[in-house]
Amino acid sequence: MPKPTKGPRLGGGPAHERLLLANLAAALFTHKSIKTTETKAKRLRPVAERLITFAKRGDLHARRRVLGVIGDKGVVHELFTEIAPLVAEREGGYTRITKLGFRKGDNAPMAQIELVLEPVQKKASKSKASAAAKSAAADQEASEAKAAEAKAADAEAADAEAEETTEGDLEGVATVADTAVAETEAGEFGEDSAAALEDGSAPEGFDIKGNKDSMKFHRPDGQWYEQTVAEVWFRTAEAAEAAGFTEAGK
Repeated sequence: MPKPTKGPRLGGGPAHERLLLANLAAALFTHKSIKTTETKAKRLRPVAERLITFAKRGDLHARRRVLGVIGDKGVVHELFTEIAPLVAEREGGYTRITKLGFRKGDNAPMAQIELVLEPVQKKASKSKASAAAKSAAADQEASEAKAAEAKAADAEAADAEAEETTEGDLEGVATVADTAVAETEAGEFGEDSAAALEDGSAPEGFDIKGNKDSMKFHRPDGQWYEQTVAEVWFRTAEAAEAAGFTEAGK
């Protein structure tokens, strides 16, 4: 909506001003360019551009809104059928004001207001250049990625061969060490006892948890079996009792 101006209006009153601007807009749409005073041209610009915006909608309601301002149906038809399609791609700025100097006689500043009907020129050069640069960069990145993948594959193959040669020896050493540790720890409470593994889990075949501090053992179906941290594992409850442990809860 145009911003209301302060001070005196054009013409003798508000109604006169509306009719004056409507007639100027009709003349502008008919001739595409008119010469008037600079003040009238500046006051006409928002009114004319608002009517063009209605014409770009093209529906019946917009046509009736324009007919409420301009009563000439021929001018309205020309606005909707000829001018609106020419500015369909333009997002505002439908008019251009050019100062012409001063009028002879009263020395009033004159200006020419015209419709901007030139087609909108898109900046295709920069976009094409940027697209070409992006495609070149993408190709270069793809080639570098392929080279890096090839190097990584070669390195992985070499590491796999080295690991295969050393895994057998390492597994043998680890097995011997684990067996020795298990044998030394299992002898504390007899043959049917074993110490907990490094991760705290039970050795294979040992289900009874034992606590050295309380000298209690817990069966898998016991009440505190899950909460108890096993310090020693027994194969059977009889082995735990033989080692001096008593069942928890009794």
